[in-house]
Amino acid sequence: MTGINDINNPLSTRRNPTHMTFAALLFVQTHALSVHAPLGVVVPTSAVAARPIRVAVVGGGPSGSCAAEVFAEAANIECTIFERKMDNIKPCGGAIPLCMIEEFDIPPSIVDRKVRKMKMISPSGVEVDVGRTLHDDEYIGMTRREILDGYLRDRAIEKGATSINGLVQSIELPDDADGEYTIRYVDHEEESREDRFKEAAFDIVIGADGANSRVAKAIDAGEYNFAIAFQERIKISEEKMKYYDDLAEMYVGDDVSPDFYGWVFPKYDHVGVGTGTVVNRPAISTYQSAIRERCRERLGDDARVVKVEAHPIPEHMRPRRVVGRVALVGDAAGYVTKCSGEGIYFAAKSGRMCAEAIVELTQGGKRLPTEREIKDTYIRNYDSKYGPTYFVLDLLQKLFYSNNGAREAFVKLCGLDYVQDVTFNSYLYKNVQGNNPIQDVLLLSETIATLVREGLVAKPDRKFTNPVESTKRL
Repeated sequence: MTGINDINNPLSTRRNPTHMTFAALLFVQTHALSVHAPLGVVVPTSAVAARPIRVAVVGGGPSGSCAAEVFAEAANIECTIFERKMDNIKPCGGAIPLCMIEEFDIPPSIVDRKVRKMKMISPSGVEVDVGRTLHDDEYIGMTRREILDGYLRDRAIEKGATSINGLVQSIELPDDADGEYTIRYVDHEEESREDRFKEAAFDIVIGADGANSRVAKAIDAGEYNFAIAFQERIKISEEKMKYYDDLAEMYVGDDVSPDFYGWVFPKYDHVGVGTGTVVNRPAISTYQSAIRERCRERLGDDARVVKVEAHPIPEHMRPRRVVGRVALVGDAAGYVTKCSGEGIYFAAKSGRMCAEAIVELTQGGKRLPTEREIKDTYIRNYDSKYGPTYFVLDLLQKLFYSNNGAREAFVKLCGLDYVQDVTFNSYLYKNVQGNNPIQDVLLLSETIATLVREGLVAKPDRKFTNPVESTKRL
């Protein structure tokens, strides 16, 4: 591959770190706008030599794979995708919306379960069934990330992307505007230890390497706050599994999380049971024990934990998502929604949007885009299309996850048909569908009344002491 050199070779040239909820989206698209910014005219600012433009995609999850697929099909572009662990089992709820299945051509074999029902359970144990407004052909797809990620990555490779099973250790930035980026990595395919340390030169770098992104650190993308999600994969009896055949559960209460929710999501032959928090991360194991206790009877006495996993969930977008010819996508960019914790669709979408913008800017692989051009296309278009969704879900997080009274009101409001209809349309299709101004006003009135009523009778939240992290919910 062009530009790859062994670090130990003296002749080599070197240059300078989802979940989904249905009802958590109850107001999201009522006020969210979908604005598509035009690309505009760009003027070539630099020319590449008589060779293909070299693109490195660091990370082989949905964001990286979907970006690599676009680059692999583009003219005069060579794409290399780095993935440290090809069979990686990422801790994740694994829910994907119907629009992703259609938009990204996800085959039926990738979907473990088609969830058409949701049970919302309040702190006091009130249960509300959600899903009655769904049409027969509508569902939430439940996937295992190792299966979904592998499929998307393999598809990008089949279309021409070169894959490297290796861990990127560092990225050296160029000295000038048109210089190369040097990626140093450990090649896991090499048997000899001394042969494993390699480097490669690239013109463009896409950081798709998750919440703890090394690409983000290399470009000083800035810090962001994060939640810790903890999940156990639990095997239950076939009889108990029938209950979760097409049903997922969401539990709210300060026992399972002071600022998030607990979940039970059905998978192929087991359920994922988990929770998350920002403000009291040290107590995550206590909250996990509580969610397991809340659903204990439904799982049965013979329930068996087969895997324990935890991972960070970004709480907001990175301060800098494009620096030079390096762009961040997916979790590396902070594209996870508050309130719901959804990230898979936004990862895949951001990867594709970023790659499409850059490919167009290269004008057939004949020029290198500038930082300003990438921001004016990829970043502007993504923020215009999805920024309002992130903003509204942030407000919902603060409103409904702040205390047990608000959580009780949240669950009660989920029983309204209008809420369910707007929620599913928003989640499944990521756009505004059929909102009714009169119903919106009635819903606002009902929301205020329910918050006041439930706030008067709900049990108070438990006190906890965590003075540092308790201030980090942004």
